Amino acid sequence: MSEQWDVIVVGGGNAGFSAAHAAAQDGGRVLLLEKAPRAWMGGNSYFTAGAMRTVHGGLDDLGPLVEGMTDDRFDRTDLAPYTAEDFTADLQRVTQGRTDPELSQILAAESRQTIEWLHRTGLRFELMYHRQAYEVDGRFRFWGGLAVGVVGGGKGLIAQHLAAAEAGGVTVRFGASVSGLLTGDAGEVTGVTVAGTNGPEELQARATVLASGGFEANPQMRAGYLGAGWDLALVRGTPYNTGDGIRMALDTGAQPYGNWSGCHSVAWDAGAPATGDLELTNQLTRGGYPFGVVVNAAGRRFVDEGADFRNYTYAKYGAEILKQPGSTAVQIFDAKTAPLLRPEEYLSEGVTHHTADTLEELADLAGLDQAQLLATMKEYNAAVTDDAFDPTVKDGKRTVGVTPPKSNWAQPIDAAPFHAYPVTCGITFTFGGVRIDAQARVLDTSGHAVPGLYAAGELVGGLFYFNYPGGSGLTAGSVFGRRAGRAAVADRG
Repeated sequence: MSEQWDVIVVGGGNAGFSAAHAAAQDGGRVLLLEKAPRAWMGGNSYFTAGAMRTVHGGLDDLGPLVEGMTDDRFDRTDLAPYTAEDFTADLQRVTQGRTDPELSQILAAESRQTIEWLHRTGLRFELMYHRQAYEVDGRFRFWGGLAVGVVGGGKGLIAQHLAAAEAGGVTVRFGASVSGLLTGDAGEVTGVTVAGTNGPEELQARATVLASGGFEANPQMRAGYLGAGWDLALVRGTPYNTGDGIRMALDTGAQPYGNWSGCHSVAWDAGAPATGDLELTNQLTRGGYPFGVVVNAAGRRFVDEGADFRNYTYAKYGAEILKQPGSTAVQIFDAKTAPLLRPEEYLSEGVTHHTADTLEELADLAGLDQAQLLATMKEYNAAVTDDAFDPTVKDGKRTVGVTPPKSNWAQPIDAAPFHAYPVTCGITFTFGGVRIDAQARVLDTSGHAVPGLYAAGELVGGLFYFNYPGGSGLTAGSVFGRRAGRAAVADRG
């Protein structure tokens, strides 16, 4: 059985839908294949907060793109411009200079026009007051280079993508597990094979776009590439991202590229299920740690909680938790710091949480070494400087004389009630993948484009190493998904 398409997109997350929209808008007959059943649609994108990092000129510049600009907060909002140079510098800084120079420049330069294109396609955006702004002296101040998100978060993102795809003539098939790529005599990709109850089905296409995610839900690959212990990490998102697209691409001669031993991983509720929760999604993240203290089971601190804004540290601190005894840690806050925590993350039903009037009682409830925790907190509290506290800037309110230091937002944890949130490592996506060129063509080991094969999203390597700037993953998926979809039609038309 054979069926002919102009473009087949493998994977129904943000990157896959972006590629499908672009190909359909350029006149292609497009089929999008999603391995998961409809109930699990959206890949990892469904489990995100919907934040998208983009270049902009400030508050007035974003007005045409975002909903609710008549909100009474608008006149009391401070939002500094974020330039392409800022975006590129953030990528360079958090990846220790390893990000692919060409891809990172494209990502930064095209972020804004891609958001505008998604808006025209049917996606709706908002200013993320609930995640990226604090009220200080009566004004809402955005911080960390991130301000824009999709209305409805990841759930809204995927619902809007699906509606736009259906309106744009894209055919979407759920429960379609692609098992291999079809190739011609010259090595060109001519379609895909889909597993079926009655045997494999061959689907022919002029071009194929792989957008099926990384290998974060494959414990064997995690242990093999990320290292010992990574098979034990919890998966933040979909259980269906098992590296299939990467494997298929490598089997056709694609070039492995990027940080294969690195990944995006976060502080994740220690009581969470093994893979993502379809209802709570991103609410199981615990991102308030810059305002508290993080200790391991022995009651000792092990990271600089205030090294930078959460947007620039949360994706690497999950790995630090995994290294601790039992692969767990506990975030501790008091009456002063708890009001700064996002209610969606810390007050949702089912959050693993302990509250006590004393640190001694809190240690017992959280299973911590009581004597060591008390010693740690006494030393920490005594080391906090008298600088002014401001959650919207790197305020320099730090500790002196303790290891590890806390570089910003340090306040004594000394006001009851005290709160403990047990966390573990939650893996989001892997950084290693295949190499693409500027038009999202997959390159082979000799650096030549594999005819008929394109890629976007998590399975693209080279953008992120060690860490990543918050909100850049979804933007990258859309920037290169759009490029892939357009090139797939243009090259094979």
